[in-house]
Amino acid sequence: MRIISGQYKGRRITAPKKLPVRPTTDMAKEALFNILNNRYYFDDISILDLFAGTGNISYEFASRGTENITAVDKDYGCTKFITQTAEEFEFDIQVIKADVFKYLEKTKQKHNIIFADPPYDFDIDAFSKIPELVFENELLEEDGILIVEHSKHTDLSSLANYSYSKSYGGNRFSFFQNTSE
Repeated sequence: MRIISGQYKGRRITAPKKLPVRPTTDMAKEALFNILNNRYYFDDISILDLFAGTGNISYEFASRGTENITAVDKDYGCTKFITQTAEEFEFDIQVIKADVFKYLEKTKQKHNIIFADPPYDFDIDAFSKIPELVFENELLEEDGILIVEHSKHTDLSSLANYSYSKSYGGNRFSFFQNTSE
């Protein structure tokens, strides 16, 4: 995997093969950041990276100047790798080893962007729990969005607060926003 843009553009990051992850492809990541680049100033926002895995998305935000990043994953190997990589690149990423659902139930911190990349084999009930907890607990800033990455074969359009989806190869990003605004 590599960093697409920003201060560390082009830098390759090699994660240990034993991590239970499926990093977002460079093509999908580049397309996602093109969308976000038109909506946000990256040095001004707060990011929550759920099911962070290798930290791929967190590094991309950090390379583009985001300083308020929290990465959550329950796997010790993943959180250790993100911590080591963040130190190596001098990225200010707060790494939390926790079950994502329990974390969402307890945290009170609001973010501009919450990015979730859960296992593609989640059933619809597990997927639906993510936006449910984010919006029930009011974890997004006023202009905030929740982005859930999933397989193009999964349809999340029936979930509350769904806004739209974009597909890139086998990946799909579903965007959720507060609809009561």
